[in-house]
Amino acid sequence: MTRLHPLSAVTMALQQAITGFTIPFFLVIFLASVFDGVTTTWGFVLVPLGVLLGIGYGFAYYYRFEYEITSDTFDVQSGVFSRRSREIPYGRIQNVDVARGVLQRLLGLAVVSIETAGGGNTEATLRFVSEDEATRLQQQIRRRTAEAKNRQRTRRESASDTEAEPEPETVDDSRDRDESGRTTETQPAPTDEPERTADRDSRSDVAGVSRPQRLFDLESRELLLYAFTSFRPAAVAAVLFIFFLATDTILEYFLTVAQPVGGPTDLENGTTGSYGVLTVVSFVNGLVITYLLSVAYTFATYYGFRLGRVDDDFVYERGLIQRYSGSIPAEKVQSVTVTDNPAQRLISYAGLWVETAGYGPDSGSGSQSAVPLAASRRVYRFTENLTGVERPTFESPPPIARRRYLVRYSLLAAVVVAFAFGVTHVTGLERWYLAALVFVAVPPAAHLRYVNLGYFVGTDHLVIRRGFWRRRTTVIPYYRIQTVSTRRSIFQRRLGLASLVVDTASSRTFFWATPTIYDVDLGDARDANETSRHRLQSALRDRARSDEIGFSVDFT
Repeated sequence: MTRLHPLSAVTMALQQAITGFTIPFFLVIFLASVFDGVTTTWGFVLVPLGVLLGIGYGFAYYYRFEYEITSDTFDVQSGVFSRRSREIPYGRIQNVDVARGVLQRLLGLAVVSIETAGGGNTEATLRFVSEDEATRLQQQIRRRTAEAKNRQRTRRESASDTEAEPEPETVDDSRDRDESGRTTETQPAPTDEPERTADRDSRSDVAGVSRPQRLFDLESRELLLYAFTSFRPAAVAAVLFIFFLATDTILEYFLTVAQPVGGPTDLENGTTGSYGVLTVVSFVNGLVITYLLSVAYTFATYYGFRLGRVDDDFVYERGLIQRYSGSIPAEKVQSVTVTDNPAQRLISYAGLWVETAGYGPDSGSGSQSAVPLAASRRVYRFTENLTGVERPTFESPPPIARRRYLVRYSLLAAVVVAFAFGVTHVTGLERWYLAALVFVAVPPAAHLRYVNLGYFVGTDHLVIRRGFWRRRTTVIPYYRIQTVSTRRSIFQRRLGLASLVVDTASSRTFFWATPTIYDVDLGDARDANETSRHRLQSALRDRARSDEIGFSVDFT
């Protein structure tokens, strides 16, 4: 068994020491404010004691944490008071992710996370090991995982051959006849297979490691375009967190910026108009700050993005402040999605994402960027090479669906006008009727929603397109489909429409909803449902007779 890097004991002790300081400190303050018998002087005893206990626990955790690479499993033993032993079969390992922050890179350390299929949680985390050890673990586990998958495929092929043909009689070759006709027992030759295997593993680790074949590099120009033409929801949370920490400072900044254009001198003294100016200026400044944070976050996340292949796995590396590297098993890919937004479509650029079963290292779900941004023509060529899908000819929903969107957005506009009318009665603002200008956006919004919907029922793939602000074109092989269901709301039933929901084994998040064919004729939805089910069965039978992984790892 192998222990973590010695600096891991120091970092763990420091983390636990901070915890040991914080808990007694705030506990004593709380108890002193509630009970008369408790004074803050207790902290001079409890806080140092908590720090010592935290340091002791950190060092104990280090000495009790061990890991080992065996022939069939990756074993981890951990726990101070409650001992936990885990044996992770290589056949279940989906990704070995290596992360290195700025301080960790300076110290030559890395965090290794081992993820398994069927769940989004980390199965084992090694915090911390040396960079060389992280590379060795990543390469060895990746190689043994590939060997385990090859053994599984070989067993399936042997089982199918056994069912097809009767097994011939076996002949005992352990005995041979000599020249006089007597039978002599032939002893098997001594073998040093374990030693040879170990030597082979060692040579493989040193000189025989498969180097990644380069598939895609994100160039500096593409990185800047991606940063300035995309938006990260995490930037909103960052702005709210900053505002919570420095509310007074930010309010003073907004007041200073708003004063030259008619804003109030302070929050206590001002007119209705000046407060309105302050609101507009603050909103615009908030949008600009959020956008700039999004640009910085995207740039730092995808800096130095590289995608390659090792055997049947895609391998990636990215990150400026926090450097990540990991793999995407091709056999775990459920679907492929091309994404773009209005700004990216304007410059003819798009991105390519893959959906995997269970864990996705990029987002904590099943989504992982294979090509963050490239020319649209190049991305669509990548998609065709990766999936083998034929060039789709999309079918659009019936025109009655556009009328449905027109009514839906008109109702939303009416809600906005009603809200503005209510605000005028509370705040004294006038001209609430100017909010009715939102009705001007209703017809184009309904039209853009309609024209960006489409679907294609191909021979081997189902292709679904939806969305305007972030349009997604998803290619789903039939053999990856889990369920196909037809859904109809009350309004859809009145119009004779239906939506077809196509579910795969990939994880779903708030931002990545299940691929859905929206608002098609009920008959067309039933036909697509029936066709998908039949082709799913045919694809599964073909897959059972084939040894292909389904996605080309040389998609460039």
